[in-house]
Amino acid sequence: MNEKEMDRGELKGSPLLKLSDKLNHISEVVLFFLMVGMIGITTLQIFCRFFLDALIWSEELTRFMLVGASLLGAAIAFKRGSHIAVTFLVMKLPAPVRKLVALLVQLIGIAFFIIVAYYGAILMHSESYQTTPAMGISMKWVYMMYPLIGGIILIHLISGIREILRR
Repeated sequence: MNEKEMDRGELKGSPLLKLSDKLNHISEVVLFFLMVGMIGITTLQIFCRFFLDALIWSEELTRFMLVGASLLGAAIAFKRGSHIAVTFLVMKLPAPVRKLVALLVQLIGIAFFIIVAYYGAILMHSESYQTTPAMGISMKWVYMMYPLIGGIILIHLISGIREILRR
């Protein structure tokens, strides 16, 4: 086993990486069901509009599911490192500088998602007395996705920093 494989093996044992991996697996499963649910609800809505009465709650639920799916997709992309990036210049830099740039990108991401999670929690609390127009559920449950998924992304980013530092 070479040095890189040994480092990855040590990192695999890290509780933070295990948590990040587990959260990513759960996110992928939830994302799958959100996508299938959106397709199913939209198909049902089309059928009901043509043959029965329209489902008044379907558009609202589908919209909330789409926002959740988008945020979970972002979390999964952060975990996989598959967000779009312009790497042309970075790849021309020496290895230590590339590492520094990678750390800087992770730190900027952490700062951004701390803000998202923080203000999402504030929004969740301040709007908890409002209900959705069609379904009548508290907006607290809708806005909960911002601090929850923001927290998942933060765990992925922090885990990514640890992996960068170990390389």
